[in-house]
Amino acid sequence: MQRSIHVWVGSAVSLLVIGAALAQTKPTPDEITEAWNSSPHANSEAEAFRHWDAEGEIPGECAVCHSTTGILDYLASSPASAGVIDHPEPIGTTVECAACHNPGAESLRDVIFPSGQVVNMSDGSAICTVCHQGRTSAETVGAALGGLADDQVSAGITFINIHYAAAAATQLGGVARGGYEYVGQSYAGAFGHVQDFGTCVSCHGAHQTKVVLESCTGCHSGVTDFRAIRTTPLDILGTGDASAGIAVVIDELRARLSAAIMTYATEVGGGAIVYSDAAYPYFFNDLNANGAVDEGEAAFPNRYQSWTPRLLRAAYNYQFASKDPGAFAHNPHYTVQLLIDSLSDLAKVSSVDVTGLARP
Repeated sequence: MQRSIHVWVGSAVSLLVIGAALAQTKPTPDEITEAWNSSPHANSEAEAFRHWDAEGEIPGECAVCHSTTGILDYLASSPASAGVIDHPEPIGTTVECAACHNPGAESLRDVIFPSGQVVNMSDGSAICTVCHQGRTSAETVGAALGGLADDQVSAGITFINIHYAAAAATQLGGVARGGYEYVGQSYAGAFGHVQDFGTCVSCHGAHQTKVVLESCTGCHSGVTDFRAIRTTPLDILGTGDASAGIAVVIDELRARLSAAIMTYATEVGGGAIVYSDAAYPYFFNDLNANGAVDEGEAAFPNRYQSWTPRLLRAAYNYQFASKDPGAFAHNPHYTVQLLIDSLSDLAKVSSVDVTGLARP
C-alpha cells in the first residue's frame, strides 16, 4: 500500500533566492551543452548505458533510469510503482535533455519510493528523485526475512542490493526508509540542510552535476575539502575528539561494520565472508579466510550464500552507506544511525566491540 507524505526540502524563500540567482547568471545554450557533455549523464561509454549491448534492449525494471525513452514512457504512464515500466526499451540513449525537459517531468510532484511511500517533492527535485532513490527499502529486506530466526542460515536468503547513487533515499532518511531500520529505534527524517541549499540543484550543477566547494565555505569557512565538514558536535566514535569531518566518522563506522560482518560470519554464520565494491553481488566466500579479496574470489559462482537474517540486515546497511558516496552530506545522521544499529545488532551474538559509540 502506498503512503503519502509531503516533504518540503527547501523553503519558498530559498527557491525565490535560487531563482533570482539563476536569472542573473543564466547560461547560454552552448554552456549548457558543454556542462551536460562533461557529466555522467552524457557518458555513452559508461556501464550504466552499455550494460545491455549484447541483449539489444534494456529491461523495463532498468530502462526508466538508463535510457531517455524509458523515463519518458514512465512519466507518461501515470506511474503506480517506483521506477519500473512493463516493457523493454532500445539501447543507444543516455540521460539526454528530453529526459528532464518534458511536460511530465516539469509537472511531476509526487514520487513513489520502493518502500511504497509517496513523497511530494514540490521543490523541483522530483525528476532527480525518480532515479536517485535506490531500488529496495527496509520493507524489501523485512519481507525477504519474514519468519526466519535471526541467526538461522538459510539458502532462501540472497543479498539485497540498494543499487547505486541512491541520494534521495539517503536524504529523506526515515521518510523513504531506504536503509534497513531496526525495530524499536527511531530514525532521522529528511535532512533539510540550510536555507538556499535544500534542493538537488542548489548543490549540484543542474547539467554538470558537480558540487562546487565554494558554495559551502560561506558557512564552513576555511574548509578545503567537503569531507572536513562536521555536522554535529556529538563525539560519535567516543574518542574524545569531535573535530574530524562527518565523512571521516562515517568511513570509520563503515570500516568497523565491515570487520564486524566478517567476525559474525565466521563465529555465528555459515563461513568466512569478504566484500568487493566492484563485483556483483559484492559479498563472496573468503576461501582462505584472510579478510581480503584474492584473485578468483570476486566471481558470481563464489558468491556468499550462507546468509542469516542478522547478517543480511547488516550487509544491506553497509551497502546502503557505501553506494552513496555523498551520504555524509545527504543525511549524515541517518547514515550514522544505520551503521551503529547494524554494529550493535551484530554485537549481540558475536565479539564486536561497540564501546563508546554514541548514536545521534
